[in-house]
Amino acid sequence: MNAVILTISDKGSRGERVDTSGPALVKWLQAKGVEVQEPEIVPDEQDLISDRLIDWVDRQDPDLVLTTGGTGVAPRDVTPEATLRVVDRLVPGLGELMRAKSLLITPMAALSRAVAGIRGGTLIINLPGSPKGALENLEAVWPAIPHAIAKIRGDQSDCAVN
Repeated sequence: MNAVILTISDKGSRGERVDTSGPALVKWLQAKGVEVQEPEIVPDEQDLISDRLIDWVDRQDPDLVLTTGGTGVAPRDVTPEATLRVVDRLVPGLGELMRAKSLLITPMAALSRAVAGIRGGTLIINLPGSPKGALENLEAVWPAIPHAIAKIRGDQSDCAVN
């Protein structure tokens, strides 16, 4: 499996804040045996986020794209809208699962607008901007990710375990 990570942060893109979420996700994924490119940072601009997602998916065809940041309710939080622009199909259960698991930790999880979807053969998942939140949310959905990617990539085997 291969993945790319996009951090969405105005301050991070201007060098005013060190990105800790992207590197934390890289380390976590690499421990799972996932090949990960160096994370990139863009500001909270819907067009820039969408353009970067389209470029990665259409030119590099990664199995998985993770975004971190911009999933809340602040005026500049536009990652879900940018993602919705580029996906062909939604995978709402992943966002629902992340929120359900996060609600066990913090009531602020109810404010997450994170989405997940498919573009071509790539699964795109929005994660929170904090390293702790990003990792907790990724851990919540990880058991389903390898199977989802296999199916997205055309695996025709039965889904049932029994």
